[in-house]
Amino acid sequence: MALKEYGDYDAVGLAELVRRKQVTPGELLDEAIARTEALDPKLNAVVVRHDDYAKAQIDKGLPDGPFTGVPFLLKDLDLLAGTRTTFGASLYKDFVAPHSGTLAGRFLASGVTIFGKSASPEFGLMPTTESRLHGPTRNPWNLDHSSGGSSGGAAAAVAARILPVAHASDGGGSIRIPASCCGVFGLKPTRARNPIGPDRGEGWGGFACGHVVSISVRDSAAMLDALHGPEPSSPYVAPPPERPFAQEVGRDPGRLRIAFTDQSTYGDAIDPEIAAAVRDTAKMLEGLGHHVEQRAPKLPADPAEVIATIVACNTGLTVKLAEQAMGRAMTVRDFETLTLASAANAGRASGIDYCAAQLAAFQISRTVSDFFADIDVFLSPTLCLPPLRIGELDTMASDLSGISPLLRRYIPGTSLFNMSGQPAMSVPLAWTAGGLPIGMMFAGRYGDEATLLRLASQLEQQRPWKNRRPPVCA
Repeated sequence: MALKEYGDYDAVGLAELVRRKQVTPGELLDEAIARTEALDPKLNAVVVRHDDYAKAQIDKGLPDGPFTGVPFLLKDLDLLAGTRTTFGASLYKDFVAPHSGTLAGRFLASGVTIFGKSASPEFGLMPTTESRLHGPTRNPWNLDHSSGGSSGGAAAAVAARILPVAHASDGGGSIRIPASCCGVFGLKPTRARNPIGPDRGEGWGGFACGHVVSISVRDSAAMLDALHGPEPSSPYVAPPPERPFAQEVGRDPGRLRIAFTDQSTYGDAIDPEIAAAVRDTAKMLEGLGHHVEQRAPKLPADPAEVIATIVACNTGLTVKLAEQAMGRAMTVRDFETLTLASAANAGRASGIDYCAAQLAAFQISRTVSDFFADIDVFLSPTLCLPPLRIGELDTMASDLSGISPLLRRYIPGTSLFNMSGQPAMSVPLAWTAGGLPIGMMFAGRYGDEATLLRLASQLEQQRPWKNRRPPVCA
């Protein structure tokens, strides 16, 4: 392989070249590093570099896994022993992980070479990646716009073909939002499909999970095969798959019953281009032989209020633990204004408030799950506005009152499937007239990634996105 063709391959394809000895892991790593150095000054997607770690992996000998030799980035929220993880926070800019997370260990076992960490907002709290510590991560399709969040660095790096697949995580949409912003594929798995220990039993009340964003559907499926399964401390266990997820790619999905909406979760009108893209996608699905009808679940509680309470209380604990470790109160020198304000909100909430939010999340979950009694898939827009401009969400502002209303308009629907634990994916099926990607969100029944992967593979064939490159690659 001529290395100039590197960007034409997905991760499965690169691993196959390594197996055939047409390229070495060292050559792939060198190419990923060269692309990072050429493109990242524009993007700011790779905020922690440890090239020597990846080179030492190769020197030691890589395991024989499905992705042996493929360059990889961890999100800057997860631990890899002996390397820096900053969580996007000033306080932790020099923090070195004493051990690795279970998920990081499974990535290593898959054979990837981990040469750095991708950008995240502070503690993954925002759907845009613009931490004070590292600065904004820009969208490869238009540098004035956000790459999304909280896995914004991962999505930007994959879209720019620095690498074909990267770690991402999702507690309220943080895989799907940046996948939509950057025009890549992003699957949020079923709750507990992939491990999040050993330091956490569950994230954000069971909402959070880890996986990847990728160029191709088959990369996501093959990585899910490498990652899934409980660990000894797992509080939940996802239903076992019928067959390897990679075998779902290319399999006929059959005639699916698909419901869709071109409105927000609250029944409000959304950006006209995005609404039109949803209707166009529904028409395409009908043309593929699926049964398509327009309807959406009616929710018993406000998901924005539910997730705000649960995230605030978790953030409050993060701040409290930092104060205990440092022996002093945290200030704006340590954490962003939004983080401290969220922790303060948690301080004003009672245990009853937290339990009420969890009950409301369960009620939403039950309603959404019941909605799937007579459908297989639900289609809705991943985002209800185009990717935000850099600076629209200011986490250091003295007045934060505008953030919640904007989030309500921007991402009203992604958190529903974190609450229900159902798998959901953003598929890059449309672009605005201005050239920004539009992701379509598809959700499936609990434990049924198989149907989503079959459908995504069908859509990938019908409307390919892999060879569409952002301007930053020119």
